[in-house]
Amino acid sequence: MTLPAPCPTPFNLAAHVLAHAARLPDKIALAVLSPTRSDRWSYARLEDRVLRTGAGLLAQGLTPGDRVLLRLGNRPDFPVAYLACIAVGLVPVPTSAQLTGPEISRLAPEIGPKLILAQDGIALPDPLTCPVVTELDALAAHERAEFQMGDPDRLAYLVYTSGTSGKPRAVAHAHRATWARRMMHKGWYGLAESDRLLHAGAFNWTFTLGTGLLDPWSVGATALIPSEGTDPTTLPLLLKRHDATIFAAAPGIYRQMLRAPIPAMPKLRHGLSAGEKLPEPIRAAWLDATGTTIHEALGMSECSTFISGAPDRPAPHHSLGFPQPGRRIAVLGADGQPLPQGDTGTLAIHRSDPGLMLGYLSDGGFDLPLTGEWFVTGDQVHQDPDGSLVYHGRADDMLNAGGFRVSPQEIERAFAPLVEDCAAVSVEIREDTHIICLAHVSDLSEPALSLHAESCLARYKQPRLYVGLDALPRGANGKLNRKALAAAIKDAQ
Repeated sequence: MTLPAPCPTPFNLAAHVLAHAARLPDKIALAVLSPTRSDRWSYARLEDRVLRTGAGLLAQGLTPGDRVLLRLGNRPDFPVAYLACIAVGLVPVPTSAQLTGPEISRLAPEIGPKLILAQDGIALPDPLTCPVVTELDALAAHERAEFQMGDPDRLAYLVYTSGTSGKPRAVAHAHRATWARRMMHKGWYGLAESDRLLHAGAFNWTFTLGTGLLDPWSVGATALIPSEGTDPTTLPLLLKRHDATIFAAAPGIYRQMLRAPIPAMPKLRHGLSAGEKLPEPIRAAWLDATGTTIHEALGMSECSTFISGAPDRPAPHHSLGFPQPGRRIAVLGADGQPLPQGDTGTLAIHRSDPGLMLGYLSDGGFDLPLTGEWFVTGDQVHQDPDGSLVYHGRADDMLNAGGFRVSPQEIERAFAPLVEDCAAVSVEIREDTHIICLAHVSDLSEPALSLHAESCLARYKQPRLYVGLDALPRGANGKLNRKALAAAIKDAQ
């Protein structure tokens, strides 16, 4: 195994990502695309906006280490604000614009923000305990700040992920996290300075922020992002019109695109997929329609992606791919010890991986749960003789909604005041298409339950199907029998 070069010191994540601005000032770093126009940002403009915004944040009285909550939508302000905070030593906390008032209000006390950067129409915490800035243009009306360089192991940003307990957890990442992402450039993307990478996700999704923006910028490539509200069926036209060489999206986006004829895209080299398991029929249909392959990756907020196929080493059929060069992984048994090749166990990442989080935010510090020297992911896999990994699902009952991992317990808690009993489960409505279903014991109608979901759950967490039952199948100890529940839901439909 070839170990990655150690992260240089002193280091700053934003400085690393924008390092090509001096060499390629006029090259387009970012283009936000619609079928009729595009908003283009050169490397020089992007770096200038980031450093001026950073100075504006410090002018608000903030000091390095202070946390800034980002409540911004799918617009360039989002990555600018994120990098501006990191550039001057502040700690941004990006959050989904879909979170409702009650959801963001529950997170705010743990975050303890000193400032909120917000966009009109996006829910804010209640009560507000710090100033809110909505005029980001005014923040940029300052002289440029300097990058604050320092220890690559210091805290750079926080991002939330759903835990198995049902409570979202704050994942703390160091500045070195972006340096570690270089293992993906060859191990997944095949990324080069000449690339034009179009990512179909929203700015505030970590898959978009990393794969769609920060990684292309770190090598001097061009990032292409569809404007908010872009219909997935128009993406092939954007790929063709803007000479995209790499396309990245969750499997659901590929599925929607394939419902309509796809024009020839001669510049496209390959696609990337992450967020959930890519169904083989979609992979095959994409190859048939475009003549290009899709390279899949497995990752998590705690370490980004670390298992993948790549252009120069495609994943064998039905496998996830290989550990990226420089990654140290193991398949552990119930005793926490590595298993022999071929045995199914839990995928784990060694604590020395430079992309691994500092830990979960806990009482002002960081909690990094380890089994010996390993961080255990919960993904069940086995390793084939060629080194590739075959996926067997999750050890827990996490749901997947359009690439977002969603805790069933969080959904169930939202409905607990209204129903006698309930359970959130994944239901396959057609081949390789799953939705979130709420099985419930109550007299409430589907419209009433749906209206309640809209008031307290982000759109991607809201059940798409409600099934009323006389009782949920539970064992003698009260534990839900999910296999029996799946059968009961099928019978009730």
